[in-house]
Amino acid sequence: MDNSIASYVLQYAGSSLEAGLLLYLGWGRQCKKQRAVFFGLFALLIAGAGRDYTAYQFGLRSPQYFYVYWSTDYLLVISAFLLVWLFFRRACLCEEKMWRYIRLSLGFIFFLVVGISVLSISRNQDHLFTYFTIEFNQNLYFTCLVLNTLLYLLLQQIESTDDQLGLLVCGVGIQFAGPTATLALLHLTSGQHFAESLATSVMRLCTLGMLLVWAYAIVRVRESTIKVTGRRIGEPALLEVTAD
Repeated sequence: MDNSIASYVLQYAGSSLEAGLLLYLGWGRQCKKQRAVFFGLFALLIAGAGRDYTAYQFGLRSPQYFYVYWSTDYLLVISAFLLVWLFFRRACLCEEKMWRYIRLSLGFIFFLVVGISVLSISRNQDHLFTYFTIEFNQNLYFTCLVLNTLLYLLLQQIESTDDQLGLLVCGVGIQFAGPTATLALLHLTSGQHFAESLATSVMRLCTLGMLLVWAYAIVRVRESTIKVTGRRIGEPALLEVTAD
């Protein structure tokens, strides 16, 4: 199958699944419970709609599409970081001390990535927007991939009963792996055409994979929550696991 046709098939399949999941969450009034997922889906849908509209109006090779594409990539990578942030918060609902430490660490890591990306601009003064965008997105995607892996290990360490969260985290891992590798390829090949085509197809394939895992987790796996029952002074708290 032609690469462009495959890319369009993946794109529209992903967009349809995004819209379907958003409608499912809205219709079932699960937006509050699944605010992290809703936020991630909404960012993907907005970015995709903006790119499609610009491509239709000005063409894929137009300067307008170039700037819209990379500007919306900022939206996607920052929303990805916030998504991991919200998943960490959900994992640490009963571990407030741990969450305070993780929250400070996540904030420090984000500003560290920004600082490293800004310093790297000194190596290329000709195309600041392009170079900084690729450098920053690559660094933050890789950071999100590492953080998501650490989150998965944390869920195993604390023996989380939230199976749905575990699947959502696995889906995000699929999404982050593709962009990290393809952005590195773009950086090494200086944005050659074959690398751009491959990057686009791989990113859309990874996004579709994440959406399929999320759909299964949201529709088929019930969310587990942990409630702390009452206790007498001097006795340990009892944890009650329920399924919403």
